[in-house]
Amino acid sequence: MEIVSFRTPGLGDQSHLLVHEGLGVLVDPQRDVDRFLRAVAERDVELRFVLETHLHNDYVSGAEQAALRTGAELVLPAAAAAAYRHTPAFHLEDLAAGRGLVVRPIHTPGHTPEHTGYLVLADGEPAAVFSGGSLLVASAGRPDLLGPERARTLARLQYGSLRRLAALPPRTRLFPTHGQGSFCTASGAGRHTSTIGEELTGNPLLALAVGGAASAASATSAASAGADSAASAASAGADAAAEAFADALLADPMPIPAFYRHMGRANVLGVPPMPSPRVPELTVTAVPDGARVVDVRSRRAQARGALPGSVGIEPGDDLGSWAGWLLPYRAPLVLVAEREQDVTEEVVQLARIGMDTVRGVVRDLGPAATQTFTLVDLPAFLRHLALPGAQVLDVRMPAERRAARLAGAVERFLPDLVTEGVPDGLDRDRPVLVACGSGRRASIAATLLAGEGYRPVVLTDAGIPDVLAARTAHRAA
Repeated sequence: MEIVSFRTPGLGDQSHLLVHEGLGVLVDPQRDVDRFLRAVAERDVELRFVLETHLHNDYVSGAEQAALRTGAELVLPAAAAAAYRHTPAFHLEDLAAGRGLVVRPIHTPGHTPEHTGYLVLADGEPAAVFSGGSLLVASAGRPDLLGPERARTLARLQYGSLRRLAALPPRTRLFPTHGQGSFCTASGAGRHTSTIGEELTGNPLLALAVGGAASAASATSAASAGADSAASAASAGADAAAEAFADALLADPMPIPAFYRHMGRANVLGVPPMPSPRVPELTVTAVPDGARVVDVRSRRAQARGALPGSVGIEPGDDLGSWAGWLLPYRAPLVLVAEREQDVTEEVVQLARIGMDTVRGVVRDLGPAATQTFTLVDLPAFLRHLALPGAQVLDVRMPAERRAARLAGAVERFLPDLVTEGVPDGLDRDRPVLVACGSGRRASIAATLLAGEGYRPVVLTDAGIPDVLAARTAHRAA
């Protein structure tokens, strides 16, 4: 048996292709299905099933299109109730692929209500489990993406789902969909695959789920000795353990990207085929009215001059995610690129989250490039910081700020500049020193500030932790 994993770093996700004796099973494919189908063709296998573990919050699915193009059977969680033809996966109702290969659905709600994992058996023996957004490597899937009203209920369900998966044989290989870099994880995850046994010893959330019930039941039983039956004590203990697990899972929630709220609806109603990555060339004067301009050149090119009101997101694995977070969903888009810059990757990243609205690309800005900002290295940033009345904007996530805080800085997470606006008190007539963790988010923020008439000075290739370390070193010297 071979299992090939396809990483999508910008979304922190991975899809999987299982190959066994000429048969294939594709799990949680993203929308750009050609890369998966090439792997199927290269291995000369018959794709038997396309499986979805849940209706994804962070990307639009390619499962329906992969099934249509190959003739494979599309399998979705029974409770998903998708609007297109599929086979519903019911808990423990085996799906026989042939040649000794069986797929066993396991209902694992928590990340979403319908969530279903898939245990793969080869000749009757458990070989691998595709856990989607339930049990992750060193973590677990978030239960709060459907809103705070349902978060605790889903967290309690996640507790039971993790315990269900923990009961699998320790040698069972674990292949989650979400991993490091995904906003669908409850905490940072490192490796992308594991085994049940390794998670039992190295996953703190799984340890809490497995060990918490026994300790809570013991404490409850002791507290209620002589009053309650053993059964009621065990029930109360399990309930207390589920609550403790929910507390831990919900203790420090990460922000939720704005585009997530559109993904579930798209995946339940059906996703059209991937659009062509080729987009027409436009002149500045041909940019359609109402289009949002996304500058995908390097931050240095953006700093020298950009179109007024454009949002600058330099090339990177997470360009699509930031565009989906900062721009109105499905708004018409125009890209700005260098003369010889290939924008295929950028168009693909946008299409993975359903933003099929790229109207063209502009490569010559001419005299229209009047929006500018300043990039400085760490020593220059420190000199600016030492000037009287220096104003600093920290655009990192709340958790990052709690770990390393710069005294006196105005704090606003990058996406909140769009939803809440530029913080009151920042003076347009003086430079605004902008920093994050590495310079990437700060340069994006600079384009938003420049579009509002501010004078951004961006710490590039360094971040707030570097500023704090440099100050500490200076004091020690």
